Amino acid sequence: MEKKTCLSLLVENNFGVLSRISGLFARRGYNIDSLTVGTTENAKFSRITITVTGDEQILTQIKKQLNKLIDVITVIELKPEESITRELVFIKVKTDDVTRSQIVEIANMFRANIVDVARESLVIEITGTRYKIEGFFNMVEPYGILEFVRSGDTGLQRGAKTLTI
Repeated sequence: MEKKTCLSLLVENNFGVLSRISGLFARRGYNIDSLTVGTTENAKFSRITITVTGDEQILTQIKKQLNKLIDVITVIELKPEESITRELVFIKVKTDDVTRSQIVEIANMFRANIVDVARESLVIEITGTRYKIEGFFNMVEPYGILEFVRSGDTGLQRGAKTLTI
């Protein structure tokens, strides 16, 4: 049975690391659902969060292959019960004088922020789980979604656990 899994990688912050990791997925025929990258508290390292879909055998193989790459220091699975994951979305919704207050009310219910107001549209920033994001999309879709961009999942382990060397 296929499942969506979020992997967190600690990697050396070197030129070409992301290319080697994405190349590994391409060579093996694995699809990346989302990918986020950023430096850590130590500038020598970056954290990569990759969301992939596959059965247990594929996910095990992906983790083994990632661990073989020289620049990869650690690979962990961010299990839902042991981690916090979120996604950032900017969504541009069609609006007019009649619907603007309705859309703002929906945004407030989802604790989203209005980040741009134009005569015929609103840009809304929402952060949350994929379920919260999908719920928000369902609520504003009748008004007309003009465009959106999603960051992909990023996350950390709960409690005192850290992804370190």
